[in-house]
Amino acid sequence: MKDTRQVVVVTGSNSGFGRLISETLAREDYMVFATMRAVNGRNAAAAAELRETARKASRLLHVLEMDVTSDASVENGIGEVLRQGGRIDVLVNNAGFGYGGLIETFTTAQTQKIFDTNVFGAMRTIRAVLPQMHKQGSGLLLQVSSGAGRVVIPGMGLYCASKFALEGLSECFHYELAGQGIDCLSIEPGAYPTGIADKITGGDEPERADAYGTIREVPERVIRSIATSKANPQEIANKVLEIIRAPAGQRALRYRVGSSAPGVEAINQVCEQVQQQLLAAFGISEETKFRGKAAAD
Repeated sequence: MKDTRQVVVVTGSNSGFGRLISETLAREDYMVFATMRAVNGRNAAAAAELRETARKASRLLHVLEMDVTSDASVENGIGEVLRQGGRIDVLVNNAGFGYGGLIETFTTAQTQKIFDTNVFGAMRTIRAVLPQMHKQGSGLLLQVSSGAGRVVIPGMGLYCASKFALEGLSECFHYELAGQGIDCLSIEPGAYPTGIADKITGGDEPERADAYGTIREVPERVIRSIATSKANPQEIANKVLEIIRAPAGQRALRYRVGSSAPGVEAINQVCEQVQQQLLAAFGISEETKFRGKAAAD
């Protein structure tokens, strides 16, 4: 008998939101492929814990090697998902990391590194799954972005820049894929204690901050605020589940979750109005409306 469960791919599942999302969806009887890099290396313990959790609960949760900064790794990983699952219904782009420090202290190489994961990583995985979603005439691309992709936080400039870019990428896919019956959207968490703050590193040229005076202290204060947040990260996993369950074509473009960075919702509302005006001005409003498989046929 053919397995009719929806197939979900989650990137960056070794910890934080990715792990919670993977476990939550598996409990709800989705076929989940929790992907991460270094499955047999530094993330071996996390991979083993996920597999054991799935085994004890008799859930369909598979752990796969996938490094979003590698074209070959992404292609191999998605190919394995299709081999085992036969289709891909949802891609959750969660893999990402942050830097903390004044922008000038970061090198070009560091800038390229964060964009390679936070932006190009999402582009790689989206391009890898889209041929199958086009074939199906359906699918959901969900980017775990950030409130920092809509407002700027001094001391975390490169992280903000990468999330701003991810927001733009995701929104353009949203319009371009609507006529194919494929949803593309982003979820924008506030500050959550996922452990990301403990992994934040500074610029490779810290001496460049010497000319800045007291604002040099800002990055540390921002990172400390994130690390001490009392928000529950499970809220994000629950929101992802809610979004997946929502009818195709009736999902919002953006979902803001969390109380920090007030005003993000207001920015989203204004941008939505302006964007609709822009689409109308170019005469492409109809082409960017969602049409399911039946309507497209």
